Amino acid sequence: MQATSPRSGARWGRVSSPAILVGHSYGGTVITAAGTDDRVAGLVYIAALAPDEDETSQSLQKKFPTTDVFSHIEIVEGRIWLRPDGIECFAGDLSEQEQKVVWATQGVPATDLFDQKVKGTAWKSKPSWYIVGKNDRTVQPELERFCAKRMGATTYEADSSHVPMLSKPSLVIDVILTAAKSVRNQRRPGA
Repeated sequence: MQATSPRSGARWGRVSSPAILVGHSYGGTVITAAGTDDRVAGLVYIAALAPDEDETSQSLQKKFPTTDVFSHIEIVEGRIWLRPDGIECFAGDLSEQEQKVVWATQGVPATDLFDQKVKGTAWKSKPSWYIVGKNDRTVQPELERFCAKRMGATTYEADSSHVPMLSKPSLVIDVILTAAKSVRNQRRPGA
């Protein structure tokens, strides 16, 4: 994973400052690296990983007990697939119909993705907000709290599985808007 790939570079060319980056799950690792760009004013983590410069997503996860979801995955053709019997571990607070949609549209990461190091640790220099999924069975809630605390994030806890943006969308929207308003107010003269 290269946070500064040619494709992402082309997308960054369209972004004006200030930007708030939002990352869910492994997306937290992505925004941790991409957020070092000067146009990024803040970061919002949603039940996310946020490794430090000497960590990978996998080494961070190994510091905490393994979650239930890992009993429900299989490796096929170099990709990590969630089996249908594991969707409850990922999105247990959604309806059965919504769970089926989430399962059918899952992203299937390469097996080495979580072992790749990314360059940069934006949460060390940018304001951050973090939503902990208290009932998360994919990323350990204690890992989420650990990440939020060490980055000094404004932290919210949701009675949610790994997908609070689906089960608690109002909270997630409110946190993103709070982050945007905070950054806007910090950049105004006299604010």
